[in-house]
Amino acid sequence: MANKKIIVKACGAGLTAAAVATLFVVTRVNGAASAPAASAPAVTPAVATVPGMPPVIDARNVYSETATGKMSATVGGDLERIYVPNLRSNDVYAVDPASMKVVDKYKVGIGPQHIVPSWDLRTLWVTNNAERRTDGSLTPVDPKTGKPGKAIPVDDPYNMYFTPDGKSAIVVAEARRRLDFRDPQTMAVQYSIDTPKCGGINHADFSIDGRYAIFTCEFDGAITKIDLVNRKVLGYLKLQMPATRFKEVPAAAAGPAASEICTSKKGMPQDIRISPDGKRFYIADMDADGVHIVDGEALKEVGFIPTGVGTHGLYPSRDGKSLYVANRGSHKIHGPRRGPGSVVVIDFASEKIVAKWPVPGGGSPDMGNVSADGKWLWLAGRYDDEIYRFDTTTGAVSKIAVGQEPHGLTVWPQPGRYSLGHTGNLR
Repeated sequence: MANKKIIVKACGAGLTAAAVATLFVVTRVNGAASAPAASAPAVTPAVATVPGMPPVIDARNVYSETATGKMSATVGGDLERIYVPNLRSNDVYAVDPASMKVVDKYKVGIGPQHIVPSWDLRTLWVTNNAERRTDGSLTPVDPKTGKPGKAIPVDDPYNMYFTPDGKSAIVVAEARRRLDFRDPQTMAVQYSIDTPKCGGINHADFSIDGRYAIFTCEFDGAITKIDLVNRKVLGYLKLQMPATRFKEVPAAAAGPAASEICTSKKGMPQDIRISPDGKRFYIADMDADGVHIVDGEALKEVGFIPTGVGTHGLYPSRDGKSLYVANRGSHKIHGPRRGPGSVVVIDFASEKIVAKWPVPGGGSPDMGNVSADGKWLWLAGRYDDEIYRFDTTTGAVSKIAVGQEPHGLTVWPQPGRYSLGHTGNLR
C-alpha cells in the first residue's frame, strides 16, 4: 500500500462526538505518516512455537480458537458467572448474567485486584496483592461450584499470567519490579526475573510463538520485553506522548470532546493485547488517552490511536475483527464518580475507530471481558462501585451495583484452549 500523508488532530477543541467516533490511527514512521501495514498474504507460513505450547491454528488470527462455540470440554458444567473482585471491600461478588443479579459474595484476601483463569482452565485465581503490606495471597475459586478455597500466601500478586507452555504461573510483583515464576498448581517459586527499569509492572501479552512477552510499566511510561526462553529482559521502550489529549470533565458537563495540551512527560500504560496476526501490540495509556501501537519484534512504536479519557482495558471481539477499548474517564488513579467513561471499538484491519459508546450518566469502565457468545462486553466500574454490560451490537449499557472499587472482573466460562492469565487472555 502506498504511503499517504494523513493528518488527524488527536482531540482538538470543538471536535464533535461523531468526529471522535471516526478518528483513526496515524502511523508514525520517522516522524512521517503512513498507512497501516498491508494485509497478510493468501498463504501464511505455520508458526514455530516454543516447546509445549499448543499450536497456532490460524497464523492470521491468534484469537481463532476463542471464537463463539469453541468451548473446551474442561469448562463443561462450569457456572455461568461474572466474578468481580472489589479492591476496597476485600471481597468477590458473583453475578448471574442471565438474571443480572448478584447471587453470591465472599471475603478473600487484602486488596483483590484481578480474577485470573488458570492455564488449564480448572481454577479461577483471585490476586490479593495487599498493597504496601506483606501478606499478599492467591485465593482459588472452583468454577464448577463458584466457591473459594483456601488462600495461598504469595508475595505481592498484583496480577498473574501463565507461560504459553503452561509450566509456570507468572506472578507480577508490581511493587517489587519483579516477575516471579511459580508452579502453576502449588505456587511454589521456580525462579524470578528482575525488571529494575519497569516501575509499576502490571499487564502483559505474549508473542504469537510464545518466545517473549511484553509487560507495561505504568509508573515509568514504558514497556519491557521479556525473553521467556532465556529468562531475561531484552529491553525497554519509553512510549511517546501525544501533543494533546482529551480534557477531563464531568460526564454531565461533557459536550463536544475538548482537548488540552498534554503536559505529562510520560504516560501510564495499562493493558496490552497482540494484533490477530501477531505483528503488533496495542497498549492502553491512561495519561495519553489512547492506544500506542508497537512492533513487537523491533520493540519500536509505530503508531497511536486517540480513544478517550483514561484509556485502560483492551479486549478482542469473539470473531477477532475488533478491539474493545475501555476508557476509564479520568487520568487519576483514584478518579471521581460519574466521569466521561466510554468504550470505543477499533477495527483491527484498518486500525480505525468504528464506534464509541458512552456510559449514560457517566461511569468508569475498567477491566473485564467479552461473553462467550460475543454479545456482551462486561467491565468493572472502578470509581462507581458498579459493573457494566455493553451490548456489542448497539453499545447500550446496563449497570449492576457491586462492592467497593471493583477492578479486574472476569466472565466465565469463555471459549479457548488455554489461558495466558489476566482476566481471561485465552487462545
